[in-house]
Order: sequence, then structure tokens, then C-alpha cells
Amino acid sequence: MFEYIVVGCGFAGSVIAERIANKLNKKVLVIEKRNHIGGNCYDFQTKEGIIVHKYGPHLFHTDNKEVWDYLSNFTDWHIYQHKVLGYIDGKKAPVPFNLNTLYALLPKTLAAKLEKKLLEKYNYGEKISILKLKYEKDKDLNFLANFVYEKVFLNYTLKQWGIKPEDIDEKVFERVPVVISKDDRYFSDKYQGVPKEGYTRIFEKMLFHPNIKIMLNTDFKEVIDIDIENKKIYFFGQEFKGKLIFTGMIDKFFNYFFGELPYRSLNLKFETLDQEYFQEVAVVNYPNNYDFTRITEFKYIHPVKSNKTVILKEYPQIYIKDKNEPFYPIFTKENEEKYLKYKKLARKFNNLILIGRLAEYKYYDMDDVIKRALNVFESL
Repeated sequence: MFEYIVVGCGFAGSVIAERIANKLNKKVLVIEKRNHIGGNCYDFQTKEGIIVHKYGPHLFHTDNKEVWDYLSNFTDWHIYQHKVLGYIDGKKAPVPFNLNTLYALLPKTLAAKLEKKLLEKYNYGEKISILKLKYEKDKDLNFLANFVYEKVFLNYTLKQWGIKPEDIDEKVFERVPVVISKDDRYFSDKYQGVPKEGYTRIFEKMLFHPNIKIMLNTDFKEVIDIDIENKKIYFFGQEFKGKLIFTGMIDKFFNYFFGELPYRSLNLKFETLDQEYFQEVAVVNYPNNYDFTRITEFKYIHPVKSNKTVILKEYPQIYIKDKNEPFYPIFTKENEEKYLKYKKLARKFNNLILIGRLAEYKYYDMDDVIKRALNVFESL
């Protein structure tokens, strides 16, 4: 009945299901273990009318016009420029660390000296990784690198990933740069916004199609079996010869054949407060103080008039199989080597396609995974 089966109902799975249904006019089955569509982008409206992101804040940003235009088929946009403060040494200062942060945290004369050296060394608007700064021979720039590393990066990394920074892939360092400008926006992409009616409405529009059948509350293991020896996939006991697009955990797909891949999870604690606003911006990071990494206040993301507000505190934790949600792959050399064994095995299945953060053991932003899904569809 189905030529295509998609496992997972986040952006990776939903985009490719929508393309198959609309462009190929083929029937596609989407299997989702949760009781809702949208994956980690799922949001809902509280009785106060506040749109809340159930799995943490999602701010859409991209320089890719194709991706922006594609998603615009399913939503109108609230233009939103994301700003983040970091609670550092008892003060709240802009992050990523920029020229304004210098003056917020350091004595004025020292900040001016560092600003001058940064502008002499780098172009205005350039983003410099912590590692690059740490390799600078200039003692003042080296001081700055160590200051940012210790005050912004070190303890946040320990909380977020559960391992020391030196044990994690250097690409992670690039996500927390020093920005040589006074632009306090967290992202500098050309297109930035949040969907006016929320993310869930996007998925409803994507998936509301007669060619798409959705099975919620269904672990793929309940209906799909993998024959690793003969490289075959079975659906309800019958060999499935169509295309299986898988967006979940690659180690789980192969029954942990090479062992478990580690992931980080989050304990998400929501609070409804009897006050109009709680903090100055949508997100405040807490790199050094407290056990949580950040507090999100959703009224800044989706503006609404209300005498109450909803905040979210994120407590990173280890992922425990079948106990909590896997949010982030942990990028170490050892984990990459284990993933590559799974990737090599997956290539031996002629009708298996892997897409997404968990399936490819790779960090994707929303626009990246949408572009990846569109590219995979084109390859079909």
C-alpha cells in the first residue's frame, strides 16, 4: 500500500513526507512514537493564550532563501530578532560575547584597550572562535580568550554536555564565538522569525494530505523489523521493498548492534508566574550559577497581552534509554567512530535513507535539516 515509510514527525520527516505526497503523488506512512506531530518543534497554547515550545525554544533563522520560501508556504511570520543575555559575575550582559559585553563586564579602560586591539586584528562583524583567540600571542587578546572561556564557555559546557571542553569536538567551540561588533542579536542571518500561529500549525498544514497517513503513539519497533544479516526491512512481517526514511536514533534502528551511542537529554521545568514579565529578554543564559543552563520566557517570542507569563528552566542530564528524550548527540572522537560503523552498515541497505540529528548523529539547526530533507527528496 505504501511505497514510502517515514519514521519521525519532526522537520526532517515531515518535509520529505510532504514532498512525496505533493510532488510524487505517492502514498506515505509517517510513524511517530509521541502522541503529537512536530517532533521537538511542537508547541501549544496555554489557557492564558501564551504559545509555549514544549521541548525548549525554537527560533527560526536562515540565510537560505529556498528554505525560507519553502517554509513560508505553510506559515506567515512574526519577524523576531533573538537576543540573549548571560548572567556573569552578577551582571547580565549580551551573548554571544561582543564589544558591548566587554564594557558590561570589564573596567572601561580595559574594555577600550581590548576593543582597539580586536578591531586592529580582525574585521568588524567577524566572528572569532574561542580557540582561535586562545592561540593569540598578544597577552591582552589571550587574556580576553581565557576570560570568555572561563566565564562564558567552560561551566556552560560542563553543564550542557557533561564532559570537559577539551574532550568535545572543536566544532562545538565555534558555536560560541566572540563577535567583533556591537550587534546584540544572537543570530545574524538574513531571514529571522517565528511562525505567527506557532510551529505545530506548520506541521498540520504540511501533513494534512490524502496521501499521508500518520500513526502516532507508535514506536517503529512495533511494526518494523530489521534483518541485519540479509540487509532487509520488514513491515508488519512482510518484506518492505519501498523506501524507508528514518529520522530517529541510528543505534536503536540497528538494535544497538555496535553498542549504544550517547546522547544528552534535558529536564524541562515550566513555571507559570503571576506577573506580566519575569526577565528582560526571551532567553537568559546561566553559564556559572545554578544547575540550569538557561531560562526562556515565551511571551517575548510570541507576544501576547497577559497578566501572567510562562518561563522554562533547562536542566541538562544524561540520556537513559527508554527513560527520557535524546536531544543532542555528544561529539567526541570515540562516538564519531562508533557512529561511522552504523553509517557503513546503513549503506548496505538499498532502501534505507537516514535524515536528521539522531539518524546522522549530527547537530542540525532547523533550516539545515529542512535543506537536507529537500536535497534528499531531490535525490529520490
